[in-house]
Amino acid sequence: MEGSGAIAIAASLAVLTGLGAGIGIGYATSKAAEAVSRQPEAAGKIMTLTLTGLALAEATAIYGLLIAILLFTKV
Repeated sequence: MEGSGAIAIAASLAVLTGLGAGIGIGYATSKAAEAVSRQPEAAGKIMTLTLTGLALAEATAIYGLLIAILLFTKV
């Protein structure tokens, strides 16, 4: 099939969103731990905001995986 190499490259680039999401999740978790250690009384509020941000970052990785799967089904 013509263009299947380009589709494979595009799919592999789409999966790289998982790398960005992993770095973002690690950074956000580290900053949340710092914030809780500085203000333990605000731990509940910090945790709520952190979990919301982590869910959005994870959704980005899932969207990238979905795009990669859709691209491979076109081959």
